[in-house]
Amino acid sequence: MDSTPAARPRSGIAHMERAFEHVIFGSRWLLAPFYLGLAVSLGILLVKFVQEAAGLLMHAISTDGSEIIIGILALIDLSLMANLILMVMFAGYESFVSRLDVDGQQERLNWMGQIGFGDLKLKLMASIVAISAIHLLEAFMNAHHMSDRELAWLVGIHMAFVTSGVLLALMDRIAGRVAH
Repeated sequence: MDSTPAARPRSGIAHMERAFEHVIFGSRWLLAPFYLGLAVSLGILLVKFVQEAAGLLMHAISTDGSEIIIGILALIDLSLMANLILMVMFAGYESFVSRLDVDGQQERLNWMGQIGFGDLKLKLMASIVAISAIHLLEAFMNAHHMSDRELAWLVGIHMAFVTSGVLLALMDRIAGRVAH
């Protein structure tokens, strides 16, 4: 063992560096409450979904077809949002905190552990575009209640999401080619 004065500070620095790295690596657990909050938000969306579905069911006979379609689109919108939250929750937790250790292999979803950060970004953007498209469809179903300016803004916002999604996919593809 080298006990020269020059060797002692180096081992002290290496020990401090290792301790610092353990703290930095352990700080990933600060994200866990965020994912727990997303789980709570799924419960909130479920309450809203049940409320919307009950309202739709109660008015199914007395409401015209277009109102039923708008109600169904609202349910689809809530379902897509719940899927989006679940995807972010699982993929984010597994990517940044810890691997999910669920009992039994049949409990594990096929895509869990297979979605990387790039894939997650693309799936999120695709979900956002789908949700935006549903809102746009709802707006067109209610076009008689909206101004041309409001509809134009909705189309513009939707096109911004579509363009962003295409550019994100293109950048991901280019980055994939560069990596290989």
